[in-house]
Amino acid sequence: MSGLFDSFTLKQITLRNRIAASPMCQYQAKDGLITDWHLPHYAALARGGVGLVVVEATAVSPERRITPGDLGLWSDAHTKGAAAIAKAIADAGAVPGIQLGHAGRKAGCTPPWEGGGPIASSDLQAWQPIAPSAVPLIAERPHVPRQMSLEDIQRVQQDFADAARRALAAGFQWLELHFAHGFLAQSFLSTHSNRRNDAYGGSLENRARFLVETVAAVRRVWPAHPPLTLRLGVLEFDGHDEVNLPESIQVLQWLQAEGVDLVDVGIGFSTLAPVPWAPNLLVDTAARVARETGLKATTSWLITDAKDADRAVRERKVDLVMVARRLLDNPHWPRQAARELGVIERVLPTPYAYWLENWSPQPEPISTESCKELA
Repeated sequence: MSGLFDSFTLKQITLRNRIAASPMCQYQAKDGLITDWHLPHYAALARGGVGLVVVEATAVSPERRITPGDLGLWSDAHTKGAAAIAKAIADAGAVPGIQLGHAGRKAGCTPPWEGGGPIASSDLQAWQPIAPSAVPLIAERPHVPRQMSLEDIQRVQQDFADAARRALAAGFQWLELHFAHGFLAQSFLSTHSNRRNDAYGGSLENRARFLVETVAAVRRVWPAHPPLTLRLGVLEFDGHDEVNLPESIQVLQWLQAEGVDLVDVGIGFSTLAPVPWAPNLLVDTAARVARETGLKATTSWLITDAKDADRAVRERKVDLVMVARRLLDNPHWPRQAARELGVIERVLPTPYAYWLENWSPQPEPISTESCKELA
């Protein structure tokens, strides 16, 4: 039975193990372009030994950005920088993936360390977000989104397809669509944020239409051999998850029919309802989603213990685990996990592994050959 350090193959892409670096927003881009921050950040995550690195939520249009510091792929000018990131990840031995998304009504805010609130309307960087309905996340706040027209919907779906095409050209081998966290796709699905009375609102089929059509648009430009995945918020913790979860499972079955290969099981965050944070929060939920849809599945959210992660894989609750803050704290967490699990194989690249695994405080005799090499 496969464990955390066994390889994982999806379509024609093979990961060296079942540990993935979850997409984590850095908010360090300039006009969507990479800066000096990005290459060492992603190279370090890959060198640490994960099998997959999924690049942070990347904007399919300027209006999509959560903050002005979001990465972007809304123009061909962004492809070169994205390609540099993909190459840095691949050169370090991990599969390069990228998450594409649209922030919807949560767009146009400051970074969380600056409060995370809407950018002041007097700021030249400010813009009005768009959403299925003109419903703000926080009632009676001035950051009210504009309700999307049918033309807006079609344009955004094309934006997703165009960004996917650029991601492929940049060398990414794994694509994740961000349909969670109260961002645009999730807000179409949620009754908390979708008040439409046309073909994109009302019934579950209508509320899921944007998601289904967007996946179909991406599928037309994303080849069959690399994985097409998505993150979906299946729980809201709003007191109605006995309805939310079965509905999400039905939507995932529709999305699977359009070509989705794996789901990253997440939280909806369409409300401000408190989340009962606990270790391995969504592992059992991911297991149910996988069982009832037949999709490959993963999740994140407080997976920090190597034995817990290994057990989740061995018990077939998930196919791989997404690790986030733990990797920011220690990019070499896969090595730590391997030692805890008794895995002998080398995890880190040789220039690190040699000194960490073979170094002794007692100097070893230097051979004549070594002396000649050093001379």
